[in-house]
Amino acid sequence: MRPQDLLHPCPEGLYCPLGDFFIDPVRPVDRALITHGHADHARAGHRTVLATRETLDIMRLRYGADFAESRQVAAYGEGLDIGDVRVSFHPAGHVLGSAQIAVEANGLRIVASGDYKRHLDATCTPFEPVRCDVFITEATFGLPVFVHPAPEVEAERLAASLRQFPERAHIVGAYSLGKAQRVISLMRSIGHDEPILIHGALARISRYYQGQGIKLGRLEPATVEEETATRGAGQIIVAPPSVLGDRWTRRFADPLSAFASGWMRIRQRARQRGVELPLILSDHADWNELTATIRETGAGEVWVTHGREEALVRWCELHGIAARPLNLVGYEDEAD
Repeated sequence: MRPQDLLHPCPEGLYCPLGDFFIDPVRPVDRALITHGHADHARAGHRTVLATRETLDIMRLRYGADFAESRQVAAYGEGLDIGDVRVSFHPAGHVLGSAQIAVEANGLRIVASGDYKRHLDATCTPFEPVRCDVFITEATFGLPVFVHPAPEVEAERLAASLRQFPERAHIVGAYSLGKAQRVISLMRSIGHDEPILIHGALARISRYYQGQGIKLGRLEPATVEEETATRGAGQIIVAPPSVLGDRWTRRFADPLSAFASGWMRIRQRARQRGVELPLILSDHADWNELTATIRETGAGEVWVTHGREEALVRWCELHGIAARPLNLVGYEDEAD
């Protein structure tokens, strides 16, 4: 069997003809297998959705109970037969419930990574390499310049700024699903036990994380009825990146803007957004992790998608691994 007979790109997304399903389709389809709950991968309107319990819960929180006609839970490591193929979900380490999806038929196994990271993260199950013949990898940070620092180092930088500027409110821009909870968890891990204020847009997802046993400590609403000139002074406020520089931030004491993202490696991006404290914290694998993961899978062929595809394809070729870009559309990387 040729790999393209098992999975191939279509306008809707990656399609498996033998199982008649799509992985992370960008348009409504009859049967969708979803890697994780971010909006560019998990869309409403499919007839049937197969995903981890956490991803299904997150889709329900974001889209409502009727986000799909029917849904089925996939447990990590459990094999399921769909048509003439066997599928299984494996931890991706990206956000809570995130998964790689393995598709097997006639002795051929393809693993679609979805989005993934290799740094340990207390808010989700760690990534597990899956041996396969073909590995479909993201390449959000698929350039050698992207080497992420240890997350704890970035957390300590935020803590140091709090000590240096106790009169200022530290507003950290962080994506509402995964990144925000990871920032909070990291600060707890280095001993920051003060209440952390959160924007209302983060409340439901953060409560869900806490309900799943993720320890985030004491969280309080960022905005209250009785505002004061010293609101948030010496405190961390976690909010969606879209509010940085917005009128919303002006209600806090001399706001200091921070942004938790792998893109903060590029200083120009930080300057363009007016970020005073860029925190290089990514939920995607960096260059070294991408290349190490490819080796760990043992794949003889690699398909590269949504990101810096050309450099990673070239690296594979130089190391004797067949590779090609998939050129899938509809997936975003700016939110990291």
